[in-house]
Amino acid sequence: MTSHLQTAQGLLVPQNWRGYTPEEHATWRYLYERQSQMLQGRACDEFLHGLQALDLGQTGIPDFARLSESLRALTGWSVVAVPGLIPDEAFFALLANRQFPAGRFIRKRDQLDYLQEPDVFHDVFGHVPMLAHPVFADYMQAYGEGGLRSLSFDCLHRLARLYWYTVEFGLIRTADGLRIYGSGIVSSYAESVHALESPIPRREDFDLKRVMRTPYCIDRFQDMYFVIDSFDDLLGETYQDFAPIYRALAPQPDLSISAA
Repeated sequence: MTSHLQTAQGLLVPQNWRGYTPEEHATWRYLYERQSQMLQGRACDEFLHGLQALDLGQTGIPDFARLSESLRALTGWSVVAVPGLIPDEAFFALLANRQFPAGRFIRKRDQLDYLQEPDVFHDVFGHVPMLAHPVFADYMQAYGEGGLRSLSFDCLHRLARLYWYTVEFGLIRTADGLRIYGSGIVSSYAESVHALESPIPRREDFDLKRVMRTPYCIDRFQDMYFVIDSFDDLLGETYQDFAPIYRALAPQPDLSISAA
């Protein structure tokens, strides 16, 4: 892990928080207000509590240094700036070291509802509140550690599916009904509605092997969501040895993600 972490640390860049323009801070405020309001009754309590505990920049784009101080006090995590998408091994190494890599640019006004590469709003508003929750914080570290172990199995695509269907697009079952915890949903106004209210997508109980056999789409709303019963259950799934699962799944075909 040490060499991977050293490589990852070499990819980090300054956030340059003082370089953001008033227009960029205004974009954050607009997105923050719109999402935080519409997620009431849609996002899980753990996400909403994290959003409140970290005071995520209602006045503008958060300063990663100050945000990390608050987050580190809660769960030992910090937020570090990267110039864009980074190699898998570097990404895993940072997560295993409780450092969340976040993009530092923010979307333009004509990209408020969709952009291909994650920006600071997706990465910070979408991901960081859940890192304030101790169990989910442990899950993310365990995922990073598992990712490093997976490098010798040629199974990154299967591990990527686990991340996609949990961290990015996960739903959780609660006493009040289904709620969102995935960052790709909570940071998207339209998908937040689609994930819970549309009759189109399938919503299936979480099953690790099924998740690893299920591809995903990146250019439209999801056709499939997986629902967990608790974050403790999710963490427990991650603490097992994936090697036998990778071997068992190797000859098996992918499953369909067609909507019901």
